[in-house]
Amino acid sequence: MVLVVAQVVDANYITASASSSQAFKTATLLKTLSVNAIIRGESGVGKSSLARFILPDAPILDASHYDELLLALESTSQVIIVNLENSPNIKRILEFVVAHNIRIVATAAHLYNHEMVDKVFSIKLDIPSLKERPEDVALLMQKFIKEASSLFGPIETLKMNEIKPDLSKNSHSLRKQIMIHYLLQNINERELMEIVENYLFDKLGSNSDYKNFLHLYEVPLINSGLRKFKSQLQLSDKLGLNRNTLRKKIADNEKYFKG
Repeated sequence: MVLVVAQVVDANYITASASSSQAFKTATLLKTLSVNAIIRGESGVGKSSLARFILPDAPILDASHYDELLLALESTSQVIIVNLENSPNIKRILEFVVAHNIRIVATAAHLYNHEMVDKVFSIKLDIPSLKERPEDVALLMQKFIKEASSLFGPIETLKMNEIKPDLSKNSHSLRKQIMIHYLLQNINERELMEIVENYLFDKLGSNSDYKNFLHLYEVPLINSGLRKFKSQLQLSDKLGLNRNTLRKKIADNEKYFKG
């Protein structure tokens, strides 16, 4: 039996998409059933959160820590095992679980399979990536904005419409993106200089460091100028640079400039 479910974040279920709604129904059902389930999906799609919802009192153990996991299984009747694909001996672990009648909810990478999966897990939950659930992305962004506001303080005008959601690592990359964007809109010059200083501290050491790191100033200056003034001609005038000089700086740092 293979079910398709969606993102769960902490105790707050995102139910904007059809698959998210199914996730809530499925997880609620599994809380009442004594069956084993495996939850598969990419990093950051909510596998561990969903597992915790199903077994709120079970210990959470990483499959890569084989000795620790095996020892813990000797004293528990239910367990959440994360990163099942990283186990050095998953066959031994699953055999132990079956022999001792331990209820298990496991998480694993997208499309992970093993010869014992069908034998041990009655239900397989495959969680789609956020790219497949745009309805959930908007709600997640609101959640992360609220979290950022509680950490960094409110911002009168938050320019979130400028953000193209980074879903490369699903909720992990999206949350990081929101936090950085929020922080940078609420930062003063001294704080910004401290960030750059800390970034440079461990990287300095060659005889050409000034030239090597000049792009950290020039690229954001030119990028913001192009966004604001819309043309190289106007920007060169505002910066007091010869237009050919501006073109050369853009060419020298081509890989950093936005398309």
